[in-house]
Amino acid sequence: MPYKVFVDDNFNSLFSAEDRYEFGEFATYEEAVEKAKNIVDRSLRSQHKRGMTCDQLYEQYTAFGDDPWLKPVAPAPDIQPRFSAWQYAKSRCQELCGAPAIGALDMERIEPQPQKDTKR
Repeated sequence: MPYKVFVDDNFNSLFSAEDRYEFGEFATYEEAVEKAKNIVDRSLRSQHKRGMTCDQLYEQYTAFGDDPWLKPVAPAPDIQPRFSAWQYAKSRCQELCGAPAIGALDMERIEPQPQKDTKR
């Protein structure tokens, strides 16, 4: 089944139709996903600066990057997994910046700090 790839601009939080464009139509879901990934990669590369952390790049992307999404050309049962540009961008930020994970302040890994006794 053919799929269309549309692109929203993360900078415009209202996502109006005026801020969206159709990138193209592709014969298969896999082809559409590949093109959407290329759009995210291009956006990340244009925003990446030397020394940026993974979190900084991801923040830039979610604020200003291109946000592609897929739509089947004909209505059909949704049997394909949903493509998430933001989720894909998270993994790419890790690769581009060499960071082990998004979220340096992962709350599951933070141990409580002992309270200092201020009484004397």
